[in-house]
Amino acid sequence: MNKYFYLLICSIMLFSTSLTAQDEASVYDYNLAFGHGFYSKNGTATRSASGKPGHAYWQNSADYKINISLDEENKHFTGSEVITYTNNSPDELDFLWVQVDQNLFKKDSRGNAIIPLSGSRNGAKGQEFDGGYDIGKVSVFYDSDRKRRKDARRKVNVKYDIYDTRMKILLPKPLAANGGKIYINIDFSFTSPDYGSDRMGVLETKNGRIFNLAQWYPRMCVYDDISGWNTLPYLGAGEFYLEYGTFDVHINSPADHLVVCSGELLNPEDVYTDTQLKRLEQAAKSDETVLIRSVDEINDPNSRPQDKDRLTWKFRIENSRDVAWSSSKAFIMDAARINLPSGKKSMAISVYPEESNSMDSWARSTEYTKASIEHYSEKWLEYPYPAAINVAGNQGGMEYPGIVFCSWKSKNERLWGVTDHEFGHIWFPMIVGSNERLHAWMDEGFNTFINSLSTDAFNDGEYKERKRNMHRFSGMLVNDRMEPIATPPDNLKERNLGLLAYYKPSAGLVMLREHVLGKERFDEAFTAYIKRWAYKHPSPDDFFRTMENVSGEELSWFWRGWFFTTDVVDMGVAGVEDIKKFDDDMRYFSRYYTNSLRNLTPDDFNNRKEPKKFYKVTFEKPGGIPMPLIVEYSYADGTKERKTYPAQVWRKSDHEVSKYIATDKEIVGVLVDPDNATADINKDNNTWPKILEENDFEKFKKQQD
Repeated sequence: MNKYFYLLICSIMLFSTSLTAQDEASVYDYNLAFGHGFYSKNGTATRSASGKPGHAYWQNSADYKINISLDEENKHFTGSEVITYTNNSPDELDFLWVQVDQNLFKKDSRGNAIIPLSGSRNGAKGQEFDGGYDIGKVSVFYDSDRKRRKDARRKVNVKYDIYDTRMKILLPKPLAANGGKIYINIDFSFTSPDYGSDRMGVLETKNGRIFNLAQWYPRMCVYDDISGWNTLPYLGAGEFYLEYGTFDVHINSPADHLVVCSGELLNPEDVYTDTQLKRLEQAAKSDETVLIRSVDEINDPNSRPQDKDRLTWKFRIENSRDVAWSSSKAFIMDAARINLPSGKKSMAISVYPEESNSMDSWARSTEYTKASIEHYSEKWLEYPYPAAINVAGNQGGMEYPGIVFCSWKSKNERLWGVTDHEFGHIWFPMIVGSNERLHAWMDEGFNTFINSLSTDAFNDGEYKERKRNMHRFSGMLVNDRMEPIATPPDNLKERNLGLLAYYKPSAGLVMLREHVLGKERFDEAFTAYIKRWAYKHPSPDDFFRTMENVSGEELSWFWRGWFFTTDVVDMGVAGVEDIKKFDDDMRYFSRYYTNSLRNLTPDDFNNRKEPKKFYKVTFEKPGGIPMPLIVEYSYADGTKERKTYPAQVWRKSDHEVSKYIATDKEIVGVLVDPDNATADINKDNNTWPKILEENDFEKFKKQQD
């Protein structure tokens, strides 16, 4: 989904000063923060306590053969599908659940009933529209019947019930466990909304309509080892949870259209001209963008095959959880080669209207697509599909396997950002197939995090982002108008979705990578998570456990505080004392210092530089979330020194922790979180002394003396 949360951040900043921190409500309790019991259940046969899939892990699969026909004038689609559903679970299934997401666009849908009066991206915005599926005949036959009847496929018409965006198919007999297979035939049709929840729709351009099709066919619900059937309705905010399989899709469109779809085009000779085939062959060998159909050819009849009124495009994608497509006579098309780490190749393809054709806009789309896919393939896991297609439409941004829809209006940095974000979704959740309907942060947040790394890397930092001042944003991330990150997206106030699904989890991962684990250890664990759960269905615990087991670090304090509470980060300097004046402290520190000298060699001992100053620096922790304590000490001679104390310094402290400093210099300043990196809610207590004006500082020093 589009990173539209940046717009939300801008609007929230206008009144962020009124969103004060919950300093009083967010009381730090070290037993709660570092206590055991974060994991409420042990590992199972399907999900190991180490975060790996268990030795008995299973998941069901769904293969699709779909025929769909476009009626351009009426924006109407007529289709049929055969779903081959394999039940790999240990349970017999008495019925099946199917997602019928187009029913969101019925006037009486549950999603339409809860859409806010303004400010929503969900539903058929701005359009009087009563859509939804017209479901025709539904029939099934069993693989076991086919074998007994010597391949005679006896279809049985079955009853079904539709409840909003879910369809329950009542089976004539249970589907066997451990590999039972059933074939489901469904006839369906629907009319597309012009704007379908920012995920599908029809864009009017000067040269014709662009049809972007998503959630367009009935799709199997997931049956898993966590919830059984996952039947949460599609309400607009929550996205998707889908099984993996192979898709064979035949799309019948007017002959003057270009069609793009997830996966590989199987019959290019039937649907492209000889000139276009030669250009595609050239693009497959080129790192530079090659025009397949130019702006001057859009209305040229010779740029399309001339012998038929309609053409059928045949596509196939394997090991995929979904399929989407687009069709238009208004498309410019260009392409370039994608180089993958294994030596394999893929193809970056862009299609867009004349209105988007400029070098500050979509003429660079293929360059952006290629760079994004190559970066993520090298950094995390190789891109699995034969093409990566960027389509201009009236969506802000939406992702599907091998194809994404981005706004036709986007330019420059904004087009890079939305293109990179939507293709980042290939890794989360297209490869790592988490449950978006429940855990938006596991795809949007993870993806926003990896986007920050790819943007820094693109074209020598052309669009490199400035290091964010987390102190400035802390008031937006933690305040009494926010829910915890772990809240299901359909339960979030819509204005909070951008911050809590995208930005706050991403910011948490940045802190974990840069200030808790370190980049190398974080990247090793994060890569292990991707590889372990590629094309599988991880839960939040599987992520948490993998990160801990691979990094060797217990992180429940971090998960609990940042993801499951609305507590705040607030660390500060309570005071600095010259401990020469305090006998008890001095005796303790003298013993500490003397013991440290015993480990020196004779030469080191003779050349030692004994400290002239001994300080006791006390830090306070009024906020509820522990974080590493990053401190910058300033000395009278103008030098500075940094020390980082791990988050565990707060493990046995309700409110304060003290550190001894031995130095031959005079400490004149202490600064907590000097890089503004830890989302500290209150910067006023981060410095010592509080007032640094010269006269007041001299007065302060005299008082200390």
